[in-house]
Amino acid sequence: MSQFSYRGRTANGRLSEGVREAPGAEVLADLLQAEGIIPISIQPVKAAGASFDLRRYFSGGVKKKVPLDEMILFCRQMQTLAGAGIPLIRALRGLAETSRSPELKGALARVVEDLEGGRDLSRAFANQGAVFPELLASMVQVGENTGKLEEVFQELHKYLTVEKETLDRVKQALRYPAFVVIAIVVAIAVITIFVIPAFERVFASAKMELPLATRMLLATSRAATAYWPHLLGLGAIAALALRRALKTEQGRFTWDRWKLRLPVAGSLVLRATMTRFSRAFAMSYSAGVPLVQALRITAQAIGNRFVATKIDQMRNSLERGTTLTQGAATTELFPPLVLQMLAVGEETGAVDHMLREVADFYEREVDYDLKNLTAAIEPILVAFMGIIVLILALGVFLPMWNMTSMAKGG
Repeated sequence: MSQFSYRGRTANGRLSEGVREAPGAEVLADLLQAEGIIPISIQPVKAAGASFDLRRYFSGGVKKKVPLDEMILFCRQMQTLAGAGIPLIRALRGLAETSRSPELKGALARVVEDLEGGRDLSRAFANQGAVFPELLASMVQVGENTGKLEEVFQELHKYLTVEKETLDRVKQALRYPAFVVIAIVVAIAVITIFVIPAFERVFASAKMELPLATRMLLATSRAATAYWPHLLGLGAIAALALRRALKTEQGRFTWDRWKLRLPVAGSLVLRATMTRFSRAFAMSYSAGVPLVQALRITAQAIGNRFVATKIDQMRNSLERGTTLTQGAATTELFPPLVLQMLAVGEETGAVDHMLREVADFYEREVDYDLKNLTAAIEPILVAFMGIIVLILALGVFLPMWNMTSMAKGG
């Protein structure tokens, strides 16, 4: 059992906070909701005098997640086994023995122990929140209540498959720009450390006044040559500090908000996030999850802390009696298309159907943008390379031209 500090609001809006013991944050959230408290935040309480673990510090203290391929395969296997009527304990024990992922293998073994101890399948999955997403545990709970576990795992399989396809397309689209950027950085490093010092000796022998651009290049080259170990050390420290900062709540929130404002990729990230929101929310809502709980699940599954706070803002608006569309409009995040489809869905009672239409639309938009991402980034890369070439031309070749002119004049 671990200790968690929580903050929440009762049905009449009164703030409730304190510290409780629970097997996991998801379990505590369910307990609070059973008591009529809607949780706002649940954070683990660090034990006093806990030993400092250097490896855990640099890893951010987060357990390694199960690869998405393994989770997709697990959902497909569970769909097949549930449809065949095989007992859950027997099915999960067999999957634990054959899984290629050590994290999934250990988590499934603990799920089997919980089932043998009398817990429900959804509660057993919730206790392994570091491995299984909250979306899976909540959907399984609905499947248990309705007797449709096979359909639930089928929906989860479809959802995770779409997630993986989107991630694969993003990686494929960024492969060429990343290669170009790495090549440019390596070229600049080689020129700074090896090429410019050779020109410096030529300029020194000419005993001529050098242009400002040349003096700046020479100063940069001297600093890089003399202090490269220090620069590498500072770079490594900065990278570790950035990685650590992104593991914190505030750092991740800031980074997720900044991603939506990037010049080229910001709109792409927003559309991909809207796709994930629409699919997760539609899947939860159509499965029978209560609206407020469906929003909480979606906020956890969205993968963007900034957007998750906006979804929590929607949930708070619903608890105060507003409609879903009004709550979404107050966040000033959702595009007009999402708001219009939400409004139509509320009027017709088909919110899940409308959101699936939104997800399909944005998925096509994301696919189109990813196919043209390289073409959109190429002008930026060309402009960057042009600036580098211009600096080198002014700094290296301009003095050479001056030396040639002096030689001809002499």
